[in-house]
Amino acid sequence: MTLAGPLAVVVAAGLERLVGEPPARLHPVVYFGRAVAPFDRTWTAPRAVGTVVALVLPLLAAAVTGGVVWLAGTIHPLVAGTFAGFVLFSTTSLRMLFGEVGRVNGLVDTDLDEARTALRSLAGRDAAALSAGEVRSAAVESAAENLADGLVAPLLAFAILAPVSLPLAAGAAAWVKAVNTLDSMLGYREKPVGWASARLDDLVMWVPARLSAVLLGVVAGSPGALVRAREWADAPPSPNSGWPMATLAALLGVRLEKPDVYVLNPDRRLPGDEAVERGVALVRRTGLLAYALAGATAWVGAEVLAWS
Repeated sequence: MTLAGPLAVVVAAGLERLVGEPPARLHPVVYFGRAVAPFDRTWTAPRAVGTVVALVLPLLAAAVTGGVVWLAGTIHPLVAGTFAGFVLFSTTSLRMLFGEVGRVNGLVDTDLDEARTALRSLAGRDAAALSAGEVRSAAVESAAENLADGLVAPLLAFAILAPVSLPLAAGAAAWVKAVNTLDSMLGYREKPVGWASARLDDLVMWVPARLSAVLLGVVAGSPGALVRAREWADAPPSPNSGWPMATLAALLGVRLEKPDVYVLNPDRRLPGDEAVERGVALVRRTGLLAYALAGATAWVGAEVLAWS
């Protein structure tokens, strides 16, 4: 049924707007994190264990998710679309991110130490010595990076497969989220078991990161920002996160910097309060465009297959 895929996107977008995040006791990602936690330790063969974890756990998450949506489809296609919408909602997230970015930004001028503490919810870096501008920079960077891995990546996976199979599409969104969750939990240099998870996440995020940069440029009415962003996109150690971050730096006309690691748009000043607010507004509008494009892709693709 051609409406099931678009319905899922509408349900996900509506829940994102109204709820923000499922409660922790019901959040599938929380349960997936609990399944990953036992593997976060020292192993005698960490890369072998990590490779099995990176391959098996996301596939299990996808299989369970796809199975639930398939069972819902035995009742009615629109029931499957509704269930798929809940799945997509649980794999995407921006509203909570915006709240945290706003909270950190508001604390910078009133209690910088508290802002540094609050930044831990957004960025995995030592914030103890960060200046006000560097704290705000980290918040803006987090907004840009999470646009790609927290929204565009699962939406893209879902939209591509929704015309073919709704259970496969829901499973693909869950798979992408599981890969990203593994990377966020295990993908650090000091954790050898996370090597495979980090490499897999690099591969999965290659297209969504660059697509997010394009969407930011389109929403801002400045596609030329991508040309400027290319100068700095390779500065971060990640092969992907530099694209949305550098594009947002160009669009806002600010410098984004992780001390002793990378600098984006180095000739500009670090962001102030107003730049952070503009950045959040731009990422929010880009998220809306991403939802709209995902719904349209699911609908058009289903129509094309129906007529072929």
